[in-house]
Amino acid sequence: MLAALTFNTAENLPVGLLGLIADDLQVSLSAVGLLVTGYGVTVAVASVPIAHLVRAVPRRHVLSGLLGALVVSSLVAALAPSYWLLLVARLLTALAQALFWAVMGPVAVGLFAPRARGRVMGALSVAGSLALVLGVPAGTWLGRQSGWQVPVAVLAALGLVSLVTIAVLLPTSRPDEEPAAYATSPDVRRFGTVLAAGALSATGAFTGYTYIVTFLGDVSGFSPDTVSVLFVVFGVACLAGVSVTGALLDRFPQSALAAAVATQAVGMLGLYAFGAHQVAAVVFLTLMGGALGPVFMTTQNAMLHCAPGRTDIALAANSGAYNAGIAAGAALGALVLSLAEVRGTFLAGGLLTAGSCVVLLGGRLLRGRRRPERSARR
Repeated sequence: MLAALTFNTAENLPVGLLGLIADDLQVSLSAVGLLVTGYGVTVAVASVPIAHLVRAVPRRHVLSGLLGALVVSSLVAALAPSYWLLLVARLLTALAQALFWAVMGPVAVGLFAPRARGRVMGALSVAGSLALVLGVPAGTWLGRQSGWQVPVAVLAALGLVSLVTIAVLLPTSRPDEEPAAYATSPDVRRFGTVLAAGALSATGAFTGYTYIVTFLGDVSGFSPDTVSVLFVVFGVACLAGVSVTGALLDRFPQSALAAAVATQAVGMLGLYAFGAHQVAAVVFLTLMGGALGPVFMTTQNAMLHCAPGRTDIALAANSGAYNAGIAAGAALGALVLSLAEVRGTFLAGGLLTAGSCVVLLGGRLLRGRRRPERSARR
């Protein structure tokens, strides 16, 4: 759980430090935003190949190596004198995260009965969501007090604690012998639907979220100190959404995903339409935050049910697709930002998220048509 918190904080911390990094390294805001894009592209491209490469390696060794890479890359980033070295360090962290969720999910849920897997994924996602509640807001505050390099160095310390704990305490096991190595109800079409919906939703979310600091300042008119508080509000909403969804995930695995995506669409389109009014901005920001964490959690949980092969490979594919969406969203947001005002990033993001709702609806309709056909054959 500490490792999940650290990785997710490392992934999202540049969002809160955009201005500080840009000023210190003398680059544009869009260039710093591309640190998020490069991270997402690396995870998207590397997830499945790396998962295949280490598919027979005991998970304790794999997780120890991933956390070692996190520690080294965070130290390099904290000491980076140039934008390009910082980018290289970010890509190394991304390579580690490309495999982290694919490995950690089956290891954790394999310790419990299948009926509790949703709650286990929910617990891991709560830890990851604390990155938005504690990690990014605390890192943003610390960066403003002492420089952006300090919170990055703190991530190295947290990663080291996780590394030592896992290397000493986690049992050694073969991946193909774990109880959660294979899905409970393999379904290729459902697998494809979840991948597509998750990628579209991530693209939509990060088209706007990457530039949320600029939006809250320029459009909503909040002061920098208030923006820091709103980051905490966003994170608390994300944590609450993950906690509630996790408790219900075993009972409503498919409805939970659709509800999270629909809520994200409402939040983003509401920010576009009413973000200039501060009360409305807080309401819709809370809705968006309450959906962002549950979307990824519910897609990961779906992989444990519908993966057509090994669950770790399916989880890697899902992580890759989701991070491809993050990369595409950050890049699209940068494009919209250069062509129009920051408010437009939330319109584009909301429309993409609405497209994810359409994909889920189409997948459900197709499954509904297949059931009568099977009954008729019988």
